[in-house]
Amino acid sequence: MHGYSADKQAYLARLRRVEGQIRGLQRMVDEDAYCIDVLTQVSAATRALQAVALGLLEDHVRHCVSAAIASGGPEADEKIKEASAAIARLVRSN
Repeated sequence: MHGYSADKQAYLARLRRVEGQIRGLQRMVDEDAYCIDVLTQVSAATRALQAVALGLLEDHVRHCVSAAIASGGPEADEKIKEASAAIARLVRSN
């Protein structure tokens, strides 16, 4: 079971909203909307995806990483490295 399993429906709902935002962006570009308006919506969609990513990361740390640490051994080190790499990817994407 993954750390986000308990909130799976909420994540799916949030991702569907982001999908709708992206379709709206496509429509804006197709209809030649003002550049700043498109950029504003791109920023909103980006923030929405970042919120999903941060939630997933928090769930991963709370569930997967903490369980591995409680068990100890090499799996704990691997989960910590994995979480650190995920955080680094999120920071670079900003």
